[in-house]
Amino acid sequence: MRRKAALILLALAVFFAALSPLLRWYAFPRLAKVPANQYQDMVLEARDATLLDYGTMRARKVPKVTIVQTLKGNVEASERIEESAGRDVVVWDGLSYVVGPDGEMVSKIPERYIFDAHTQEPVHATGETVDGDPVRREGIEFKWPFLTEKRAYQYFDAQARVTAPIHYQGTQNFRGLEVYYFEQTIPWTKVKIPKTLPVEGLTSESVARTGTTRWYTTVRKFWVEPLTGAPVYGEEIHKEELRGGALLGDRDKVTAFAGHVKMREDYITHTVDLVKSQRLLILLMTSYLPWGSLTLGVLLLALALYLEARSRRPTGPAPTASQEPSQVSA
Repeated sequence: MRRKAALILLALAVFFAALSPLLRWYAFPRLAKVPANQYQDMVLEARDATLLDYGTMRARKVPKVTIVQTLKGNVEASERIEESAGRDVVVWDGLSYVVGPDGEMVSKIPERYIFDAHTQEPVHATGETVDGDPVRREGIEFKWPFLTEKRAYQYFDAQARVTAPIHYQGTQNFRGLEVYYFEQTIPWTKVKIPKTLPVEGLTSESVARTGTTRWYTTVRKFWVEPLTGAPVYGEEIHKEELRGGALLGDRDKVTAFAGHVKMREDYITHTVDLVKSQRLLILLMTSYLPWGSLTLGVLLLALALYLEARSRRPTGPAPTASQEPSQVSA
């Protein structure tokens, strides 16, 4: 009976030991994915900012500029691209909507971001755009990969349409979460004028015909929770200028926007709470379940060996040596 029990325990030990790497290296890449139908929004603010008044073409100080960013999963587009890509794909239709202190629109820039649901690597397909212009992204945008590493990543800048390194700068504690701090600097770069401008009749084409160009620089900062790859907080020290051309008269340049952009407090709280709940699922698949399964397998193996050893032990008293027959004398 002990030998049968030992064999059963040995089989269970092998099963749980084999399950451990399967959970980590097979199940995790297939289960940890960004949902195709995910919707999220974020509100950022730049207080005491500088903003261009397009009516007078003069820069003025304003108490606040608000940027509303939305990302909406396009399930129909993702399913269509998956047929040719042969992998799980997420399509995000994004919009960056800038509002001045009077509540009026300053600019709005739509974009479509197509990426691998697990690795977050860009997937190149028709429809990959920024402000209606086709682009070919290299590097990540909006989200880091699951199990983010302490290294530089290539990050796509939608304003400049360029990819540049975003560097790991250290590990910090942010509201009870261990996060990796990343920073990227985009130097002054000539960029396209948004197609939607706040003045009726003023278009990017009409501005370009005057010879006026738009330039942009930013210092981008992200605090990323490494298990989920989700930024829990972000900032930008953002500057834009219009330079040259007849639109500015005798001026060389004018500030279009300058401000320190930060996430609004209520969105910080919501994001931190959401990430805390999601990181538990990642821990289960990458740590708790694999290590627990391996530990259980080792314990079952030890118990099986113990029972096997007990089953081989003699159970009755040791046999005694038989006495030699006594000799009978004649």
